[in-house]
This record gives sequence, structure tokens and C-alpha cells, in this order.
Amino acid sequence: MTPITPIVVTLDFLEFPPDYTCKGDNRSPALTIKNLTAQSLAIMVFNPFIKSCCSFSTWLIWNIPAMSRIPENFPKEPVPLSPVQAVQGKNDYGTIGYTGPCPPEGEMHRYQFRVYGLDIMLDLPPGSAKDDLIHAMKDHVTQYGETLALAR
Repeated sequence: MTPITPIVVTLDFLEFPPDYTCKGDNRSPALTIKNLTAQSLAIMVFNPFIKSCCSFSTWLIWNIPAMSRIPENFPKEPVPLSPVQAVQGKNDYGTIGYTGPCPPEGEMHRYQFRVYGLDIMLDLPPGSAKDDLIHAMKDHVTQYGETLALAR
């Protein structure tokens, strides 16, 4: 088994600006990635504060070509062609693509951005669920990193 090496993942903010939340344009944010050697990337975003479960997914995207800067604003399409081609899954809201933070008034939630470096492009259909993505990534993760941001 190949060891998993770390990557450094950062956002341009610690607290979500409105553009990336339900109070604004609900755009997916850009991510910067350092020490990347993988062939492709998969990103899973979670809100662990949703009371119905411990890993509520708000964005699933994979088959992103390996790059040091993942652009913002992926359209809510199964296979977006821009800003770069990728494949998106169905999040725990039951929708395709990124769903930005929308915590109840007076609450602050933490969102985790988990980035997986993979040795292949995944053969996984658009609209797949979190468990399908996790299963498809098995034995193909060569790198991993995460970051978080707060929303109120």
C-alpha cells in the first residue's frame, strides 16, 4: 500500500464572505493546493453541525485535473466544463453541485473542505452520492489535505 502524503489546502478566507453563502451568490470558493503530485483531485465539503448526522455533505466534486489553484464558481451541473472540467455528485441536500453555508440565525457553523489527491480519474457517474465517491476512491488516494472556514 502506497503511503498517503500531505497536501496543503487553503481558502482565501477564514469566515465565508456572503458571495459563497445562501445570503449571496452561493458560489463555490477557490482553493489553493500546495505540494500536489497526484493525477486528479476530489473534494468533499462537510458541515458537521447539521444535527441529523455527523458528516453532512454540501459539495462533492471529482475528476478535477491536478492544479495548484481550483477556481471558484463551478456551475451546478453534473459535468461542468468550466471553469475546468469535472464531475459533481449529489450532496446531502439532494442537489448537484455546491450548496453554500446557511446556518440558522445566531449560529456559527464550521465547514470542512477535504481534498483528496488521486492516482486516476474516477469512473464514477455524475450525481453519485458520498458513499459511492468514498468507495470509488478506495486504493486510489495518494494525497490528502483539508482546511475549514466558519459561517454565521
